[in-house]
Amino acid sequence: MYDIELIKEILNNILWSIEQINIRSSSVSNFEEFVKSNSGLEKLDSVCMQLINLGEALKQIDKITQNNLLINYSEVDWKSAKGMRDIITHHYFDIDAEVVFNVIKNRLPLMKETIMKITTDLED
Repeated sequence: MYDIELIKEILNNILWSIEQINIRSSSVSNFEEFVKSNSGLEKLDSVCMQLINLGEALKQIDKITQNNLLINYSEVDWKSAKGMRDIITHHYFDIDAEVVFNVIKNRLPLMKETIMKITTDLED
């Protein structure tokens, strides 16, 4: 069995990262705003850093649980979330602002909801 308290701590870190992404991107209404100014690029950089943190935390959970936790919550595409971390980290100049914007608006709300459910399930 794995350390449930450690997993809950990592899940809380993921929720914090999601919240930071939401705060830092709240004034961005479309992906073009990320690339049309230095301020937008700073927001994109900041969001990408949190996406790296998020992906790394998911990888830690998989390692600690031997891939036996996240697999039970198939509503989220965990593989793509971890893969996005790799793309941002290793192919930074290939980052697509439109993809990042779509992840923020369309994928993170479900991930947040699912992370909260996992946390609740671990407490039961």
